[in-house]
Amino acid sequence: MSLILGLESSCDETAVAVIDDRGATLETRVVAQRIASQDAAHRPYGGVVPEIAARAHVEMLAPMVAATLGDAGISLGAIDAIAATAGPGLIGGVMVGLVTGKALAMAAGKPLIAVNHLEGHALSPRLADPTLEYPYLLLLVSGGHCQVLEVRGLGQYRRLATTIDDALGEAFDKTAKILGLGYPGGPAVERLAREGDPRAVRLPRPLVGSGEPHFSFAGLKSAVLRAHQSGQYGAADLAASFQQAAIDCIVDRTRIALQAAGPVNALVIAGGVAANLALRCALQGLADNAGLRLVAPPPALCTDNAAMIGWAGAERFALGLVDPLDVAARPRWPLDADAAPVRGAGVKG
Repeated sequence: MSLILGLESSCDETAVAVIDDRGATLETRVVAQRIASQDAAHRPYGGVVPEIAARAHVEMLAPMVAATLGDAGISLGAIDAIAATAGPGLIGGVMVGLVTGKALAMAAGKPLIAVNHLEGHALSPRLADPTLEYPYLLLLVSGGHCQVLEVRGLGQYRRLATTIDDALGEAFDKTAKILGLGYPGGPAVERLAREGDPRAVRLPRPLVGSGEPHFSFAGLKSAVLRAHQSGQYGAADLAASFQQAAIDCIVDRTRIALQAAGPVNALVIAGGVAANLALRCALQGLADNAGLRLVAPPPALCTDNAAMIGWAGAERFALGLVDPLDVAARPRWPLDADAAPVRGAGVKG
């Protein structure tokens, strides 16, 4: 029974939330939350600039903490613990959030919980759906990660698949850049894809049909670039064909991972790309065929947010898992540190 203050600053979203783990629904669990987007600051560069992101976190985090506590109608003294993202992510931004969390914990005499950003995503479906029980199979798809994990309990993760080069969100963003759609790219590609023919452009499905469950999107990105440079296809058809190829890869690879997993209660999707409705629809079919229910957080919990960090902190705090004030920020922090190495120089997680 606790109130947790969550802080998130791993990339280009500055976010603060107050979580009450006594709530029976998402609405009662998330007491208050604020998210400040940096899209406008990074749009001229077509992607996130780490230095700009870190400076923005410095400017926004402290006033956002005060405002969020005000929204919740409580003081810092009413909080039971401070949960802050400690990695992985852009190290400058991670350090801003973690140092802020340490300062708040020290000032208020409260425990600090250093949260793995990926664990925040992994547990976000449990924040949104109180009926979701361990174990479940998680497809984690974002700008920096694309992997499938067995989630057997808090801190108990077995990685079954990962990308050998690029993450799915990165592929969406690069496709958007090729097509001149601006930043952020993922939602722009999804919107344009609705106007196109997903069969118009023949694009590869890397690793589809292979026995290993891993992902690869570098070749697909290159194929989109070549098709665009040929001048033969419209932007909408390219967007739709890319999205369909990517979804075909995800569904095929996740199916293989399911076969390698132990018994699970659900197929779960999380991370920024989990907000893509076409992907959700395709995974619903996979879940139905496997006799599992598909659990996906609402879109607001798919992108980076502090509610998921606060919830991960709440689950840890309930088990007495807190961290010392000298805990270090980590630019890389896999959920399954014992996972076997995978071929590919660009392996993430």
